[in-house]
Amino acid sequence: VQLQASGGGLVQTGGSLTLSCAASGSTFSSTALGWYRQAPGEQRELVASMELGSPGSADYKDFVKGRFTISVDMAKNMVNLQMNNLRPEDTAVYYCKTGRRLGHYFYPSLTSWGKGTQVTVSS
Repeated sequence: VQLQASGGGLVQTGGSLTLSCAASGSTFSSTALGWYRQAPGEQRELVASMELGSPGSADYKDFVKGRFTISVDMAKNMVNLQMNNLRPEDTAVYYCKTGRRLGHYFYPSLTSWGKGTQVTVSS
């Protein structure tokens, strides 16, 4: 299943964006989903993850905790990432990835990465 992230854009510091992740197939073919980001010259890093069908399982990295919220819209078969109080250091290409969760750890699937979406936060 190929995933595609969308919803990125240019915002000012303190602004908000909502990213969406859709599966090219009919449904997500895994038990969990993670949002990653990659800034220029940096390695890709996990931002948040969630077990599909378990809203209480959302887990966030410290650098976005309290500002980002991951959620699932089962009716639309989409996973969203609400990003508030954005900072210039949040500037990156954001990707979504299927995988599985064991406790608070997210293990991405071995499938290829889908298309990301650019988020740019101006100071």
